[in-house]
Amino acid sequence: MTLPILPEMKTLVVIPCLNEAAHIEPLLRQLNTGRGNHDMLIVVADGGSTDGTRAIVSGLIEEIDDLVLLTNPRRIQSIAVNLAVAEYGDGRDYLIRIDAHGDYPADYCAALLQEAADTGADSIVVGMKTVGFGTFQKATAVAQNSKLGNGGSKHRAGSAGHWIDHGHHALMRIEAFRTVGGYDESFTHNEDAELDFRLRKAGFRIWMTGRTFMTYYPRSRPLALFRQYLGYGRGRARNLLKHRSVPKLRQALPLAVMPVALFALFSVFHWLAAVPLLAWAGVCLAYGAGITLSRRDPLGLLAAISAMIMHLAWSTGFWLELLRLRPRRAAA
Repeated sequence: MTLPILPEMKTLVVIPCLNEAAHIEPLLRQLNTGRGNHDMLIVVADGGSTDGTRAIVSGLIEEIDDLVLLTNPRRIQSIAVNLAVAEYGDGRDYLIRIDAHGDYPADYCAALLQEAADTGADSIVVGMKTVGFGTFQKATAVAQNSKLGNGGSKHRAGSAGHWIDHGHHALMRIEAFRTVGGYDESFTHNEDAELDFRLRKAGFRIWMTGRTFMTYYPRSRPLALFRQYLGYGRGRARNLLKHRSVPKLRQALPLAVMPVALFALFSVFHWLAAVPLLAWAGVCLAYGAGITLSRRDPLGLLAAISAMIMHLAWSTGFWLELLRLRPRRAAA
């Protein structure tokens, strides 16, 4: 059922995209059906797809009203959103950011707009439900939906509506977005948390909605998962350095993983050096075993392995970014 939205709420929907031929058409058709009579411009900001994505979008432009294909030569998602707002944001009230590789309820955009009208929030963020298909992807979804994998992050777990510091970006008032300068284009990861920091500092309010959510599909291979979380770790470090803030407890605990792994190399001289690493691995595996027993989910132990990959990659990325940036700050 379409929710009653005020007609003056003009919306810009932005879909950063790169090689999404398998997903882009059904996503665009769903968004088109779900908007009803709302004034909604849909912009696909493509980073140079080579798999036919651009041709698919171009072919749908005549069929779907208010659909635009925008070229994003620098590929980065944050730049894609900034470009779309700069080109098409004038005269529009709200920005809705859509991930091309995610799934959304049929009334997703309508629910976000209604929540903005009801709460007066400057930004609406959503919870993420992680789902997998292959064995490793399913196990990673189990890990990311658990505290072992997400540290209790509210935008991962989802909850009833409440005010929050940060969450997965869904809707934002374009005036607020422009006031703080949009996304920092030097960030390839964690740009949403960095922007949320500036929004809060400027006095804007962020609302976590319990009215809708998005479905996310994790990486299906261990190396791809490692690279993703390596980038997340780098992004988090850059965010903390830029704003001179300190990590939360749920972020600080995984930071020890990479130093512990390096310290374990000294076990060639004495076995005690390996104890911290073995203790961490044991805690992860015990948590995974608990998932298997309590939920009767045979993927619990493999989920623990996925969580260990995420912890190690995130910690490694964080420390690598700190080491890379320290000489620059000293030189300044």
